[in-house]
Amino acid sequence: MTAAIEFFPRASGWTTDDLEDLPDDGLRRELLDGVLLVSPSPTDIHQIIAMRLGVALEETCPSDLQVTQGVEIRISPTRSFIPDVLVATDEAARRRGRYYTPKEVVLAVEIVSPTSLAMDRVMKPALYASAGIPYYWRIETTNGIAVHAQELDPALGVYRPVELFDARIRTLEPWPIDIPVKRLTPRHML
Repeated sequence: MTAAIEFFPRASGWTTDDLEDLPDDGLRRELLDGVLLVSPSPTDIHQIIAMRLGVALEETCPSDLQVTQGVEIRISPTRSFIPDVLVATDEAARRRGRYYTPKEVVLAVEIVSPTSLAMDRVMKPALYASAGIPYYWRIETTNGIAVHAQELDPALGVYRPVELFDARIRTLEPWPIDIPVKRLTPRHML
């Protein structure tokens, strides 16, 4: 049995305005050049890591920034992504909108899952970098937890690797952060 789609986009593709009309049904909907990408709800491991990382970041986050989860970044009218964890300016958070612009985002974090390998490793970092988001972290969970921290090279418009953290996230940017990776690890992975 297949579900009927009651809403069809224009022939030119989906836009961020079209996303507003879709139901809030737990599916993650993102746009890549007008193509609607729909992901299943994240797994428990994915959500536990995102929650724990968000809490850990919030503890030391400067007052001019806010940590949140699953909020849309509208890169353009036909490009929209939802990082698992993100840090935005406090000013943007106070606006209480449903999305952020790339200029309002300081750090985007993606937790790789089997259905997001190419998106999180290749596509999203390239597009986040070209949009000017200063920091990108990719969290891999295949063999324990590994955090790949990257920083934008503004001259080239691409991310450059900063560090691979598999025991402790220790960095000075975007603010001084020191988090044991074990703290992010779900109990059943210990």
